[in-house]
Amino acid sequence: MGKKAKTSRKGKKAWRANISTEEIEDFFEKSTKDALSGGSLSSAPTDSLFVVDKSRDLLVKRKIEKHREKVLRSDSVLQKNPFVQLVPSSIQKKSKRKHNEVTKANDATQGGPKDDFATASGMVDIWDEKGEDKSKSKKKSKSSIIPAVEVEPPGCSFNPSLESHQDVLAHAVAEEMQKVYQNELGPQPVPLTVPGEAINDEDMYFIEADDGSDDDEMNLENLGENEDSTQEKRSSKTKRVTQVVLNRRARRKEQLKMEAEAKKFKELSKEIDSLPNIIQEIAKEDEEKQKRHLRRVVAKQERLKSCPPRLGRHKFQPAPVQVLLSEEITGSLRKLKGCCTLAKDRYKSLEKRGLIVPTAKSRRK
Repeated sequence: MGKKAKTSRKGKKAWRANISTEEIEDFFEKSTKDALSGGSLSSAPTDSLFVVDKSRDLLVKRKIEKHREKVLRSDSVLQKNPFVQLVPSSIQKKSKRKHNEVTKANDATQGGPKDDFATASGMVDIWDEKGEDKSKSKKKSKSSIIPAVEVEPPGCSFNPSLESHQDVLAHAVAEEMQKVYQNELGPQPVPLTVPGEAINDEDMYFIEADDGSDDDEMNLENLGENEDSTQEKRSSKTKRVTQVVLNRRARRKEQLKMEAEAKKFKELSKEIDSLPNIIQEIAKEDEEKQKRHLRRVVAKQERLKSCPPRLGRHKFQPAPVQVLLSEEITGSLRKLKGCCTLAKDRYKSLEKRGLIVPTAKSRRK
């Protein structure tokens, strides 16, 4: 098709003749189509446009159920043993209610005699859920009283005041002197060698001979004393006891018994009379026990704040106080002497909180 001829646009007639009517024709075509199809989609409600398909695919469901109903040969072999339960290849999530219903149904089908036999034989189900719950119990870590980051006193800063610096310095000196006094006043180790002169062979012979003679003399004296005592015992056994002596002994025995009963009665009456005093003493003892218990609790808490509980064979040794000497204080960070104590500080903090077992100092050989 050729190009449209250009017409002149001078005047109103030329403008009206050249106006396009395509939009109007498209609108009329669209309205006729909507009228034939049942109405325009823009004005139609959403329920008529969208529909939820609630129908189920029965074929797929049947295939899945048929696949699940299949039993492997290994499972069929294990089913013959009533004491062995199958372990499914894929664990399916089931509700507790369904699981309880299934267990009740299995108990009802299996019957009583089988359960009685299982309990009598002492066999336990190793795949029971109760065992899993017990084994999966979480261990709770004990929270430490000691903070992770401890703030040092103001005297340990790079530019401290004179009083605070002297206090911290005195504390550090006292700790060092305490270590020195412990080493000096502590028990001395057993010496490996004892100073002295060696004993000659002749002196050793005389010493051994003297020891033997003394032992022999002592044995002879003991034998003589034993013989005398046996003779006295034999003479005492030969004496006869008369009826008068027996009656005297019986009367003495009864008299002692009566005296013991009277003494016991007097003590009991005294205790009854002193009941208020006894009650006061018991109350005082209870108060002292409570105070002692509180002191122990406070002492234990203070001990836990200063040092951790004993974990290994080595005790925790706190790091020395990081305080500058009077000569090293310059008053500026630019002139401060550098030291790498951050790693040691963190390691000591872990040991103090009981997260790492304390170790002994390793000396280089």
